[in-house]
Amino acid sequence: MTRSAVKVLTAVLLALAGTAGSGAAASAAPPAWVPLPAAQVAAAVTAAHSAEAISFARTNFRRPGQPDPGVITVAGSGVPAYTLDPAFVRGDGAGRVAVLEYVAVVAHAQDGRTATIQAAPDAAGWRVGSVLSGDDETRLATRLPAGAVLLDEPQINGWYALGTDGVRLLQASLPQTPVGAFVPLADYQRQVHDRYADKQPGSQYQRDGGLGFAQHPETAAPATSGWWWFGLAGLAVVLLAVVALVLVRRGRATSPARNTEVAAGRP
Repeated sequence: MTRSAVKVLTAVLLALAGTAGSGAAASAAPPAWVPLPAAQVAAAVTAAHSAEAISFARTNFRRPGQPDPGVITVAGSGVPAYTLDPAFVRGDGAGRVAVLEYVAVVAHAQDGRTATIQAAPDAAGWRVGSVLSGDDETRLATRLPAGAVLLDEPQINGWYALGTDGVRLLQASLPQTPVGAFVPLADYQRQVHDRYADKQPGSQYQRDGGLGFAQHPETAAPATSGWWWFGLAGLAVVLLAVVALVLVRRGRATSPARNTEVAAGRP
């Protein structure tokens, strides 16, 4: 074999080795999310059928001005709902895009109204901490492409289809990108970093009384104070945000009093 042929062969082998190495590194990267095993989804659905969960649903259906729900039936399937991983928002370069938030299970009143039981994982298995009106998660899950999961961005009352390479906004009270537009993960990371990186637990923003990135509606401050950071663009923006959230059925800025009532299961 000539010297030139040896050089060519060596170059080819090095190129192949480099490609293999980069492929191994890419495969070692963590996935954007961890799929919830079917057995765990089934366990969450079982928790949603408990007497306590049905009591919560009944309380939701019997809000002031609403008729008695009659017999309540609970679906036999659930939709895993994910939310942003704080590390992804910070841009640490490690970790996943999203972590599991809860499994949504629809409850039906006898007159056709719907509510969503939220079964969340805890050390003991699954617990039901809240029930919200409507069936957003189940309805939106029908619009997910193959291989995607439902991603919740509660600060804008937004829902995305999260895929391995990006997100697509399905609906939001305060949309930050056009509904239906595809946003690559790198761009989405920069967006949420700009929106929330300085508002995470322990930040000066939270110490000053802000809502905080990781707080959920069940523990958040009232909407008029918790959402004040939108007022950076003026008081009018604050009022618009509050009105928008109130008008949406999920009301991610719902008052703590209502959530406490539902959690307590009072009739």
